[in-house]
Amino acid sequence: MSRAVDHTVPPAVAEEELLRAQVYALLARLLARAPDAAFLTVLGELAGEGGDFGAALDQLAGAARDSDPAAVEEEFTTLFIGVGGSERTPYGSFYLTGFLNEKPLAELRADMARLGIARADGVTEPEDHIAALCEMMAGLIAGAFAPEDGGAVGLDAQRAFFDRHIGSWAGRFFADLESSPSARFYRAVGAVGRSFLAVEARAFDLAA
Repeated sequence: MSRAVDHTVPPAVAEEELLRAQVYALLARLLARAPDAAFLTVLGELAGEGGDFGAALDQLAGAARDSDPAAVEEEFTTLFIGVGGSERTPYGSFYLTGFLNEKPLAELRADMARLGIARADGVTEPEDHIAALCEMMAGLIAGAFAPEDGGAVGLDAQRAFFDRHIGSWAGRFFADLESSPSARFYRAVGAVGRSFLAVEARAFDLAA
């Protein structure tokens, strides 16, 4: 079940765009809940293709092979849930204003409505959670939503959403995750997120 949003049936997507969507979907999955044993096995088979992002994927694969599912579950709880407070607060409003449920969340909700992104039933967390935002970005790339104007979500609209709701803070979150005292497996997740967002930002700049 989707973490945060409902989807329409997506059209065919170019291979390079599909790969971008898959990375966002991977980050969304890892930041929504701890991976189980089967998913850790899949992650352990990842292989990078050079560069910082490729090295980060290799790091994630190694961490997955070396991790125990129960330990990763405990790590996830400490990092993102915590009794009496989590080690990290993965919300855009918090990173941009220092508080939850502030203006950035209202702006996100307005953009969600315009882009045809509906919050999934049963979800209680604010929509500016990093996992939800990664899922939204994956859906925008894959054409899984139906904008109000009936048009496609092209690269310009993707960049606007990225700049406003992800690029403005998520790189700092992933860097913080890498340096979290309790992070072991999730240190590698932080490296993947940080390096991938850097690739995305450069690609958007080149396409401008």
